This record gives sequence, structure tokens and C-alpha cells, in this order.
Amino acid sequence: MAKFGELISSDIPVLIDFYAEWEDNSNDFHSILRDVAAALGDKAKVIKIDIEKNEVLANALRIKGNPTFIIYKDGEMKWRQSGDQDANTLISLVQQYV
Repeated sequence: MAKFGELISSDIPVLIDFYAEWEDNSNDFHSILRDVAAALGDKAKVIKIDIEKNEVLANALRIKGNPTFIIYKDGEMKWRQSGDQDANTLISLVQQYV
């Protein structure tokens, strides 16, 4: 969890996708997140975290739905939403915190 604290304390926005590898649409989200990361460049970080491999963290953050997206900046949660999101929506949300 210490690494997670370092990760989210960034002064640029950090978009995290909490997902499960067994999800049917997980490959679709890989391509959406690639588009988001490409559009944002070095203005933000885009990270995927598998909830099955990081169960303690997922439980600590009360991740219930997949996918769950969270935006952090300076260690503070700025936005959180469970369910599918399209690339343009995610880009717009992250840009609010750039």
C-alpha cells in the first residue's frame, strides 16, 4: 500500500482503472485506456490495477463494481465512478484536474 500512496500523491492527475482480468469486456477497456493515455500524454498518468491481484487495496477502497475508475491528484480522490466509460468522457474528466 505504500507504493499506492506514492502513486496517487503525484501533482498531475492519476486515472486508475480497477478491473478484473476475467471480465468479458476487459480487452475493450485496454484499448480505451490506451486512447486516453495517448490523448493526455505526460499531463496525466493512466494506470490499470487488477483487483484480484491487489485484493487488500481493492477492499480498502471498497471497490465493488468493475470497472471502477478513480482520479487522484496530490493524494486526494477527485472523482470516482463504477461502470463503463468511453474514452472522450475519461479524457474530459481528467483534463479538469490538469
